[in-house]
Amino acid sequence: MTSLVTHSTEVPTSPRDEINRRILEVSEDQIKGFARNPMREIAGRSGIDVDTVIERIQAMLRSGVVRRVRQTLLATNLAQGALVAWKITPDKLERAFDFISKEDPFSGHVVIRNSEFGSTDWPLWTTLKVPTGFSVEKHCDYLRDTIGAEKYRIMPALRAFVLGVGHMRRKQMKIGEMADAPAMDMVPAIVDLTDRDWQVLVELKRDFTADEISENLWAARAAAAGVPLDEFLEVAESFDRRGVIGRFSTFLEHTKPVGDASERLSSFNGLFHWAVPAGKEIEGGREIGRFAILTHCYWRDAGPELDNVNIMAVAHGETKEQVMAHKAAIDKYLVDSGIGLEYTNVYWGGRAEIKPSEISPAAYRQWAEQHGLG
Repeated sequence: MTSLVTHSTEVPTSPRDEINRRILEVSEDQIKGFARNPMREIAGRSGIDVDTVIERIQAMLRSGVVRRVRQTLLATNLAQGALVAWKITPDKLERAFDFISKEDPFSGHVVIRNSEFGSTDWPLWTTLKVPTGFSVEKHCDYLRDTIGAEKYRIMPALRAFVLGVGHMRRKQMKIGEMADAPAMDMVPAIVDLTDRDWQVLVELKRDFTADEISENLWAARAAAAGVPLDEFLEVAESFDRRGVIGRFSTFLEHTKPVGDASERLSSFNGLFHWAVPAGKEIEGGREIGRFAILTHCYWRDAGPELDNVNIMAVAHGETKEQVMAHKAAIDKYLVDSGIGLEYTNVYWGGRAEIKPSEISPAAYRQWAEQHGLG
């Protein structure tokens, strides 16, 4: 069994280093489901020996080039999830951002966005996960009153077409690059978990520290969950079969300058908005989901105040022109394919805080009681 690799200040941490690039192109989003030995899986797919994989991921995590390493979950199958847009005045915006990002563990992505076209009356965009048995609306009412927002719009995912990351794989992507077949449409479906399941899940999803990165990732997590290792692994594999597990992933710090060269991997991220004709949401989402540049793509109903948008997707790039060129290719395809396009816009990401949403019912119950929502 491979022991922990001693950290060396000589280990390259730049994501543009050839070995690191090969590792990251796999480790960002190619280890799907649950793996008993993710480091060896990354090594096998990247062609880099496992000791070097461990050493490089440890070094990149310590330097901040990799902001977290964790087993991801399909949280939409574990809790009520939604994208939430907030209508709030500029004088309250920064305080609202700080409060939600620091004080609400159930809000994950917290982003201030400016629209490409028209005014930005809805500058704050957040993701939210609320465990089954609790109220998304009540949670948003509390946040609205606390941050002084005028109103909010809850937009659950009605279908998911693209869920991935892969910033390194997308860096040299050609404009308009697309798959041969339409994307699949995935329907969120809440999975019921037992108390033992939650014991395992809570430990399974925690971020790994650099010192924990090894070939034997799960032994300490099984001990923390209070279950034998074999049982921990069996439960984790059952999560995979039940549609709860996403992927094992290294998450790059892709917007802030970090690392040994103060590098910024992608300076622009756009939340693309489309209103395709009613009744064509699934067809439109599947066709949009063909485009390889997209990291996320969903059917969400935004309502009349947000121009009746029904398909939303996210793309990242080093320049605004690059991101807009990718979007123009998608727009043209929608028109040329006969699906049509009634409205489109881009909401550019500015200040952002990205963290995993807490999804534990026990954690939510405690938080709700502390904030008068019990």
